[in-house]
Amino acid sequence: MSDLLAGTAAVTVGGLTIMVAGKFKYRPSKVKRTTLTGMDGVHGYKEEYVPGQIGCDVRDSGGTTVADFNGQTNVNIVAQLANGKTLIGSGLWTVDTQEVNSEDATFSVMWEGREVTEN
Repeated sequence: MSDLLAGTAAVTVGGLTIMVAGKFKYRPSKVKRTTLTGMDGVHGYKEEYVPGQIGCDVRDSGGTTVADFNGQTNVNIVAQLANGKTLIGSGLWTVDTQEVNSEDATFSVMWEGREVTEN
């Protein structure tokens, strides 16, 4: 067993490898709970559905078309992490517009959808 826990992420989007510049994050959670209180104490909680989420900063290499990311709907994402986990996002879509920081040729992308799993 390796002691390596963090630091790398190899990501494919729709079968194409992207250059992950940093800030890779993911959310496999299905629900968000909020505590419900009243004037007489804690009453319980409510649940709301939340989408699965995968996001990162991407390097804008010469072969990257940034506008294509904005048009992504129903894409599958596979990520291999340093700790040995494989993340799979199925049928995801981008939720923000992409703005390139030309100082270091990066832009942020966030995908959301019904299912993000970790193996």
